Amino acid sequence: MMVRVASEHDLPGFLALAAEVEHWFGPMVANPGFHDAVRKNVRRSTALVAVPSGPGLLGGLLFGTTHAPTYHVRWLVVSEQARGQGVGRALMADAMRRYVRGPAVVEVVTFGADHPGASSSGARVFYERLGFTPAEATDPGPEGGSRQVYRLTVPDKPFG
Repeated sequence: MMVRVASEHDLPGFLALAAEVEHWFGPMVANPGFHDAVRKNVRRSTALVAVPSGPGLLGGLLFGTTHAPTYHVRWLVVSEQARGQGVGRALMADAMRRYVRGPAVVEVVTFGADHPGASSSGARVFYERLGFTPAEATDPGPEGGSRQVYRLTVPDKPFG
């Protein structure tokens, strides 16, 4: 597996990943706004992909900042067959090395504790293992499920 900056050619792979998780996140594959977000991150070089030795994507990540030193994991998905194999951790480690300069804060919005995807996706446990801590609740997702901010404080040293 290799993590690299995404290109326009990776859009079908992002859509395939999105199709796997629409039941948790709401419609994305047919949503022009999602396509635009992926393309915008590709142009900015803030979209990363994890690729196997063969075709397809193992995972994808969209990263950004609104106001440095606060950064945001905008979207992170690992393909169902690759979950639990370190793909998400590799994507996050690469994003942190590329984009984050401490001291900083990294935020991600993930499932609320009562959301069906909270345990079955493993997202909350994943972020907690990376050192993120649960913070305030935020607006529900497009499918109506609860969401919560997770936050990581990054000291003035490299991540990892």
